[in-house]
Amino acid sequence: ILTAYLKFETGLLWIHQVSKHASSFNMDSEAMSTCKKARAEAASVVSTDRLSNLPPEIKGDILSRLNVEEAVRTSTLSSTWRDAWTDMPVISLCDGNLARTKFVTLVDMVLLLHKGTIEEFDISGNKNYHDEFGRWMIMLSRKSPKSVIIKLNSGPRYKIPSCLFSIGDLEYLHLENCIISLPRAFQGFKSLTDLTLKLFSSTDKDIQNLISFCPALTDLILDSFEGINRLNIKAPKLDYLYVEGDFEDIKLDAPNLEVAFLSLDKAYQSVPIAHDKESYVKQSLGSLSVIETLTINGFFLKYLSKGCIHTKLPAVFTHLESVRIMICLWDQRQVLTACSLFQNAPNLKKLEMWSFPWSILGRDEDQVGIQGLNLQLQMDHLVMASVNHFGGLDCEVDFVAKLLSWAPALEELKIDWKGEMECSMVLAKLLALPRASTRAKVIVTF
Repeated sequence: ILTAYLKFETGLLWIHQVSKHASSFNMDSEAMSTCKKARAEAASVVSTDRLSNLPPEIKGDILSRLNVEEAVRTSTLSSTWRDAWTDMPVISLCDGNLARTKFVTLVDMVLLLHKGTIEEFDISGNKNYHDEFGRWMIMLSRKSPKSVIIKLNSGPRYKIPSCLFSIGDLEYLHLENCIISLPRAFQGFKSLTDLTLKLFSSTDKDIQNLISFCPALTDLILDSFEGINRLNIKAPKLDYLYVEGDFEDIKLDAPNLEVAFLSLDKAYQSVPIAHDKESYVKQSLGSLSVIETLTINGFFLKYLSKGCIHTKLPAVFTHLESVRIMICLWDQRQVLTACSLFQNAPNLKKLEMWSFPWSILGRDEDQVGIQGLNLQLQMDHLVMASVNHFGGLDCEVDFVAKLLSWAPALEELKIDWKGEMECSMVLAKLLALPRASTRAKVIVTF
């Protein structure tokens, strides 16, 4: 614990005095006498126990720099340190190499005996604590922490008890391996700005209400979830969004969103929908008027391509400068959807694409290649572009040709070759393609 104190500036000036005299260790007797005097002075200072007389909040802040088990051990130093750990504002608990019974005892003791304010609570473990979880959450909710992180990833998912949803001052919430079921009396987290849910299950209604009842929410991560078919995200202050999972439909109403990562894990057989008048690009992205960075991953572009594809969208993404997109260039509808997005992003500067053949992303009757498509785009601000997982297919070469003809300011096009065919003929085609930009360089890596 003294090592931690040495890093803390309050109440440790006497250390400097001792160390200055100690440098005379091998000098004459007069220097030795001075050194002894310094030791006596130091002993006198220690006897006053200035460290133990630090204010409780200072002690708690120092102890928060240790793990909880070490902090609790300081209670054996002296009577004045016996309860110092109970004022720690940050509690971080990890079972690590601890036996299950010992960890359970530690968590129980911390939550039961802690008497100060808990600003941040973090618990993680790889053992099963289902029998204790409800008890821990009840004790934790009484402390009204502002930040809660729960990562208990062993065994079945933990059902989050209703008491956790009663913490009114919560600002940061991170839950993993859990079941989200909102209590009827849930009034929302009025101060919550960051919400992360991973490996969880919930319902359309519960997840919609959880998000919409957090009016201050700015950062949202929904990763690997089940039970949600139609994801409806309404968050007026949201500026960062990460969604990855299985869902059939998504609707975004987030006018201040700046960064979005959208990934769909499965392709549903309903793509495309005959005579569907709905625009899924408009439904999903139409409200994102200030979006700056957009990532479309997995089967999400395939989802966007069903229904009606508008050449012109109601919203123009004037702030959108960077797009990362996974696409099947065999699929005409996916290509048209991507081009619709590009056309409505007049200031796009950076484009990263991952090309995957139909055998990976699923093939539909619409997949005929893009050779016959009359696509005329103007990407005046595009400077950097890349095509990853390039297999040398004709549809990929054709799209690269169109990209080079659309971008008069292009400086560099990188192609990451992953094809199994003979590459010399394909490379010759790529290098011979005409370019709208005289500065454009085509770089192929293997």
